[in-house]
Amino acid sequence: MVRAMPWMVSGGAALLAAAFFGSFAGALHPAGDSLAVFRIPIAVVFALWVIWSTWPAWLRWLIAVLCIAAMAQIVAQKYISHPSGPVTIYQKNLLFENDRVAELAADIRAADPDIVALQELTSRNAALVRDLRALYPYQASCALVEWARVAILSRWPVEGEICIENQGLVGIQVAAPDGTFWVFSLHAFWPWPHGQADQFDRILPVLADLDDPVVIAGDFNMVPWSHALGRIGAATGTTRAGPLFPTLIKKGAPLPIDHVYAPGGGQSTARPLLGSDHNGVLARVFVFDPN
Repeated sequence: MVRAMPWMVSGGAALLAAAFFGSFAGALHPAGDSLAVFRIPIAVVFALWVIWSTWPAWLRWLIAVLCIAAMAQIVAQKYISHPSGPVTIYQKNLLFENDRVAELAADIRAADPDIVALQELTSRNAALVRDLRALYPYQASCALVEWARVAILSRWPVEGEICIENQGLVGIQVAAPDGTFWVFSLHAFWPWPHGQADQFDRILPVLADLDDPVVIAGDFNMVPWSHALGRIGAATGTTRAGPLFPTLIKKGAPLPIDHVYAPGGGQSTARPLLGSDHNGVLARVFVFDPN
């Protein structure tokens, strides 16, 4: 058993190395993005585990530096300053069974956004959009599944609409005071081995083909340092409103998976759960070049 220990330690280190470096390989296979969700804990365990391996000292130091750099890159996103833009977006995954409609409506009214993006709109919480119709008369929704929809509400007039059925995407072209732009509500599927990569393959060409600026708010079910969300930003010419903060606690893990992307980025803050398992996100973003 004693003789086997070095091999067990080295074998574990090799598996952790595969997981750590695989978390950067989302461009090669969507499994890499699934690993990216857990990059920080993988990096911590990898750095500590490799200390006990028989690998050369220079390699152990190199791995420690790489792990610290990867963690620092993510943690730093919590502290980067983001300016506040003139267009306000309220993003919320409602949770399909949420019945705290009155409290949600009150929070949205208090935030006074220009646009409201909603996911998991069902018969249980559909009264919310009716309650907000006086403030947001321009509304569109699209089926995610048979019993749940994504929705987008606007205080500004609408000139166009896009719905991609069963792909969790609905968008409207709004006539804002400074010009027209597209704003979308997205509910992304879970990542590999589920269908997120195929979903993005379907919707990104639609988004990339639009002439007006694009804003996307939603439950992306993915962390911002992933290849998948890099694809979103590249296809639409958008930047995530920050800073970084968790919006879902899943099995004790704080996950930043609800985001708002806009051409000039912007500033975002968390809103209460209010019966959902997701925090809301209030983002003040830049859609048009201020110059």
